Amino acid sequence: MENLILFFFLIFSVVIHEYSHGLAAYHNGDDTAYLMGRLTLNPIAHLDPIGSILLPLFLALTVGVPFGYAKPVPINPLRFRDYEKGMIMTAAAGCTANFIAGFIFSLLSGLLSGLASQIFEMAALINFILCFFNLIPIPPLDGSRLVVVLLPHRIGEIFDRIERYGIFIIYALVFAGGFRFLYPFCVSLVKHFSSLMHLKF
Repeated sequence: MENLILFFFLIFSVVIHEYSHGLAAYHNGDDTAYLMGRLTLNPIAHLDPIGSILLPLFLALTVGVPFGYAKPVPINPLRFRDYEKGMIMTAAAGCTANFIAGFIFSLLSGLLSGLASQIFEMAALINFILCFFNLIPIPPLDGSRLVVVLLPHRIGEIFDRIERYGIFIIYALVFAGGFRFLYPFCVSLVKHFSSLMHLKF
């Protein structure tokens, strides 16, 4: 039952991540996600068989933390009213949504006790891992989109060339234990924010 609840939180987390990308793009002038039916919180529109089901199950069994991804929301940067602003806001939107969710779940973990506290602690951990993992500058992760916009054009060309191999690099990173460097940091964030509910004023 506990694993089922955590899987629900994972699906919720990857859906709000992709929805936030689409919403940010929409507000910057690109309605591609809306026209393709992806500007929705309905999980069916976003789930990916491998990233949303098989990968989370594998990681839950191996590292104890279900982690995955949804189908990327399609965007057309050429439709942004301001290209750089649109790219930055759209790329950062998913990670921002996960950070906010992680913060809220951490507070709930500190407010509650027992099994409920543990479940919200894991939900917060999932969101913080999603947030910071996606900021790694490997295409097609969000961090690479930010790098392309913020760094010189020649850097962007390098990222364009390696994007076709990016997903394989990411899988290699995950299966090689790439969460080892993120896990302690994200756990410390959860503990820190949950402790705010224990402060005495």
